[in-house]
Amino acid sequence: MIERFYCVWYIKIVVLLLAASTCFTGDSTGVFILDGVYMFFKELKTDRLYLKNISAEDRNFIFSQFSNEKVNQYLFDAEPLTNMQEADGIINFYIQAEPKECNRWILVRKDDGVKLGTCGFHCWDKLTVCCDIGYDLFPDYWGNGYMIEAIYAALDFAKNEMGVKKINACVYVENVNSIKLAEKLGFVFYGQMKDEIFRGNAYPHKILTFDCTH
Repeated sequence: MIERFYCVWYIKIVVLLLAASTCFTGDSTGVFILDGVYMFFKELKTDRLYLKNISAEDRNFIFSQFSNEKVNQYLFDAEPLTNMQEADGIINFYIQAEPKECNRWILVRKDDGVKLGTCGFHCWDKLTVCCDIGYDLFPDYWGNGYMIEAIYAALDFAKNEMGVKKINACVYVENVNSIKLAEKLGFVFYGQMKDEIFRGNAYPHKILTFDCTH
């Protein structure tokens, strides 16, 4: 797994709370609508997955996902979740009103509606046309190619809809599987490193970059 959510972790504080009854729909053009309001980040589809925008109905899944020891093993930007209010904080960060600089999709398996993990973008800088990517998959579904399938769709959206030129993935150096996944997707390590400080210790991360102009 790679960096979880935020440009700055204190944004975990509730930003906007929407009722669980909020209605999400899509029109015939693929534009995503929230209670009749246009949303830039639309839902995506792959052969096996729906990538749905995170919403209040996902609170149980988000808590289960980010309180899991294996999911959190290489995440050094925040402590594992310990209560539902922290899950709500994550959701509320991502469902803030447009325009916004981040988005998170829930990976939903088409066959049975099971939620498998999340992926998305944060720190989208429209001036430098760059952003960061994060992703995580519940351990039961590792090794099935779900995440690479989802990220291909997300990268296509970033390139063609967001107009992004460069996407960075910050990956802990010992997270070999995540590095291999990023490289398979076309991310390249150019030597840039970053230390994440967690519980008073420094954890070196590689910055891998995807060039959307190619």
